[in-house]
Amino acid sequence: MGACGLATTRPKLEMSLAASAFMAAKAEKAVTLAPNLYRKAEFYFLKARSSYRRKYFNKAKEYALLSQHYSEKAEYSAVRKSTLEDMK
Repeated sequence: MGACGLATTRPKLEMSLAASAFMAAKAEKAVTLAPNLYRKAEFYFLKARSSYRRKYFNKAKEYALLSQHYSEKAEYSAVRKSTLEDMK
């Protein structure tokens, strides 16, 4: 009668988006141009992957969203700084 299942679903989309945002920040050299934001993005990305592996899907989703947020900020900051340097 009652269906047993997982209380939460796997955050596949969030993990994928976080990974692509992190790689984009890395490609824009955010590690040198926006190191603080990049470090935060990396920290949350690694926490998300670890939580996902341990099947803590709620935490994995939360960390993936934070990683995506900081990755996008780092990428924007890196692009902005490199553009401003090119204008000089």
